[in-house]
Amino acid sequence: MTPPPAIDPTRIGVDVGGTFTDVVLVVDGDRYTAKVPTTADQSVGVLDGIAKASDAAGIGPADIDAFAHAMTVSVNALLERDGATTALVTTAGFRDVLEIARQDRPDLYDLNATKPDPLVPRSRRFEIDERATTEGIEQPIDPDDVRDLAREIAATDAESVAVCLLHAYAHPENEQRVADILREALDVPVSASHEVLPEFREFERTATTAVDAYVTPAIRGYLNRLTEKATDAGVPEPRIMQANGGIADSATVSDRAVSTTLSGPAAGVVGAAATAAESDATTAPSVVTFDMGGTSSDVSLVRDGTAERTTEADIDGIPIRTPMVDVTTVGAGGGSIAWVDSGGALRVGPESAGAEPGPACYGHGGDRPTVTDANVVLGYIGDDTALGGELTLDVEAAHTVLAALADEADLPDAEAAARGVVRVANATMTRAIRAATVERGHDPREFDLVAFGGAGPMHAAALAADLGMDRVVVPAPAGVLSAYGLLAADETHDAVRTVTQPLADSDPKEINAIYDDLIETVQADASEPEAATIERAADCRYDGQSFELTVPVDSFSREAVAEAFDAAHKRAYGYTLSAPVELVNLRVTATIEGDPPEIDHDGAGDAVVGSREAVFPTADSDTKARVSATVYDRSTLVAEATIDGPAILEQAESTTVVPPGWTARVRGDGALVMRRDEEVRDQ
Repeated sequence: MTPPPAIDPTRIGVDVGGTFTDVVLVVDGDRYTAKVPTTADQSVGVLDGIAKASDAAGIGPADIDAFAHAMTVSVNALLERDGATTALVTTAGFRDVLEIARQDRPDLYDLNATKPDPLVPRSRRFEIDERATTEGIEQPIDPDDVRDLAREIAATDAESVAVCLLHAYAHPENEQRVADILREALDVPVSASHEVLPEFREFERTATTAVDAYVTPAIRGYLNRLTEKATDAGVPEPRIMQANGGIADSATVSDRAVSTTLSGPAAGVVGAAATAAESDATTAPSVVTFDMGGTSSDVSLVRDGTAERTTEADIDGIPIRTPMVDVTTVGAGGGSIAWVDSGGALRVGPESAGAEPGPACYGHGGDRPTVTDANVVLGYIGDDTALGGELTLDVEAAHTVLAALADEADLPDAEAAARGVVRVANATMTRAIRAATVERGHDPREFDLVAFGGAGPMHAAALAADLGMDRVVVPAPAGVLSAYGLLAADETHDAVRTVTQPLADSDPKEINAIYDDLIETVQADASEPEAATIERAADCRYDGQSFELTVPVDSFSREAVAEAFDAAHKRAYGYTLSAPVELVNLRVTATIEGDPPEIDHDGAGDAVVGSREAVFPTADSDTKARVSATVYDRSTLVAEATIDGPAILEQAESTTVVPPGWTARVRGDGALVMRRDEEVRDQ
């Protein structure tokens, strides 16, 4: 008997942003999208988005087979300083590590520069007599001391506890005992540094463990609420995007809350990597990703199909050391507020109008000018545009707030102010792209720019021209690409251990034994251990250096690692040294490959919906000219259609601007490929 044809699972991805919550639903190969306002309790907006997308697809939420999710709960807790009341337990004498930090200044020449307050105030930082060295335990802990400490912590009404003892990354026995006793005595989460970040560097390990403790109650509470609402609606339990660009189940993420920082931007990078290349490409894409949303813009680099990763990030001055997609974020988004500083200069961001009230043109009571209002005044967004498919615009309100800004900035009119706002915002975003490319030894002209987010495709061509880039790719689900990236993501788990030693003295048997332990750790977290692909890596540095580079380790040998590190150092810094190489950290990553949904584009019919005047730079000066731009319904453009600028392509979740001197082609998957004309490129 012939077996019945396989039925693709119905999958949904939901990404929560600062302004909108984006949804992509795939049913039998067809894609449905939705965009709803982000709510104070993000789980409410998530379920609203699921219901909206399900209605569009003609199914019920209970018909969904898989649910992937990215959220901003942890990063919001850090930025808004509304995380858990946290206590810290550390080795006697190290109570003030969070404040001493690296003893450097945020701004070397600013006499009034201040550091952000630590997440744990001194009154909730506790010391315990114990001592571990890199060689072993010298002074065990006294369990009675820990129980006394538990009573002191309980008296502070702490909602979470971080435990970070000296050298616990090398010998965690004391820290394990402290954490176990505190977990028995206290009814609050306890984060232990040997579980969160078993790496050396006391300040960074303490800070990251404190972050984990600070955001864990919020993450657990949110995931519990979301899971309960999803279960009531018949939707599967969500799998969560981590900062490393991979998804994991809710239970794993709840135990590693710090791994959720920047999960939304990571999902966007994954989506960009999955949609960047032509269908017949023989090589993996190398692109700069540019995600411009309502609150911020995120830039990252994808080389040979793999997103660049880092283990170092700062959020609002707080260092976090955990594997993550390397994202550069700036406070310039569609909702970023334009203002005039005390010197009379026009500024944009980082403050955002958010979803409520939002930009003035949303008609929800916003009375301050934003980048979106400027795009309305310049004609890139029309008065008949329905953002998110349903939000109609108040064009007069946009002109009113830009006219007020013009008066304050001593500019002639609202259009001049709008030009200035867009120019300042573009300069900020261009700097972010340079930071991710030029400042790290990469020529942006050698990469395509993949633009997405609600506002990214509107600004992409102008940014590419400023950077000398000739090609821009706008994926079909550009306005909700982070949500699409959730459906394309692999499952990923990381583990690390510090082993600081001269590479020449390392014992391959001991190193391989540590790798085996790390492999066992990541496989224990994997949903299907036998399906996981294991990658090994090592952090190395030259003797005397302070920071490391990560190199792949296929099969450990001293000679191969030294050769790989020399090559990596040469790429990063342009030279190598004759100094001995030091082995610092060993890393293992387990990956279960995802199954990105295929995107077919079935555009048909007359895509031209009209024209309107819009403002573009002239070819021979810095001035701007108002010209007539053809307006298209992007969803109805047929594959291989070509469009000459000036043109504006509208779709429910985003708008793409094709300036004069640019030509766009529609790929078979609906992605738009924009190129600069040669004569414009040579000017």
